[in-house]
Amino acid sequence: MASTRIGFIGLGLIGGSVAKALRKYYPGFEIIAFDKNRETLALAVQEDIIHTACSSIDDNFRECRYIFLCAPVSCNTAYLSQLKEFLHPDCILTDVGSVKTSIHEEIASLGMEENFIGGHPMAGSEKSGFSNSRAHLIENAYYVLTPTEKVSCDKTQEFQDLIASLKAIPIVLDYKEHDCVTGTISHLPHIIASTLVNYVRDHDTEDELMKALAAGGFKDITRIASSSPVMWQQICLKNRANISRILGEYIEALVQTKASVDAGNESELYSLFETSRDYRNSMPNSSAGPIKKQFAVYCDIIDEAGGIATIATILASNHINIKNIGIIHNREFEEGVLRIEFYDEASSAKAAQLLQKYRYIVYET
Repeated sequence: MASTRIGFIGLGLIGGSVAKALRKYYPGFEIIAFDKNRETLALAVQEDIIHTACSSIDDNFRECRYIFLCAPVSCNTAYLSQLKEFLHPDCILTDVGSVKTSIHEEIASLGMEENFIGGHPMAGSEKSGFSNSRAHLIENAYYVLTPTEKVSCDKTQEFQDLIASLKAIPIVLDYKEHDCVTGTISHLPHIIASTLVNYVRDHDTEDELMKALAAGGFKDITRIASSSPVMWQQICLKNRANISRILGEYIEALVQTKASVDAGNESELYSLFETSRDYRNSMPNSSAGPIKKQFAVYCDIIDEAGGIATIATILASNHINIKNIGIIHNREFEEGVLRIEFYDEASSAKAAQLLQKYRYIVYET
């Protein structure tokens, strides 16, 4: 497989990360890419991620063993007709969109089902673009595959093996089931986070007291509202039937909760928080879903000059990179004065152990 050619249509956060993972684990692969942003292509060539930067979808894609569609979901379907003439019988065409029904329907209408295996790496970031992509983004993340009924079992197994070799966790689903599941656990939370943030914005005081006093808990549950507006606009448009149904059911649940509050129903309110706590606590910490876990420790420090600098020096001298650091002003639901965020779990654990060694009181999340 050393001479295998891989094609990419779009090199954003996900496309760039998959390309970087392929370059890492298969340095002999030839990777070509088309992206509307020429600066993105230039950067990918400069970083030696791709060999050929294509100005259009052309003959360069004719000999590809795999082609990854990594443009926004609304654009992926538009590119299919352009790609059709370049597909050979052994080529596997896939995408990375978080909505699958629309592209599967277009694939069927174009007669491309024997080549297509839908894909959705359930990984991401609040940041976007190739510059924020990284090879380990999909490691230990679920990578959903939605093969068509006409694609061969051999192709599906081959693609599963490729995804597993990139350290992701392949899981095969029917595309309609995929859209229902992701509509509930991914699309709904983003809508809730965005509407909650806008609710606070619209009801904040003139001096923005709500913004100033926003606790860590509020920031945690609304963090995903910082994601790409274009991407989530397209997701809502492409998966609107599922999202509308799920939103309706969620609104009914909120109405029931409001009724419990209005009636002062102690048992129902207690049950609400007890059952949600128990179910939330039953979720594995290693869950590799689309909403990424943050790795942070909290510690108590005395309010004195150089306090934060001392901790930063301790960590830096032990080669631990800090992603973010800051004082927690609203500690209603937080332990510790200082919050230190890291890029990975290993760094977080090492930092906690090290700070405890220096007799800091540390609280791990």
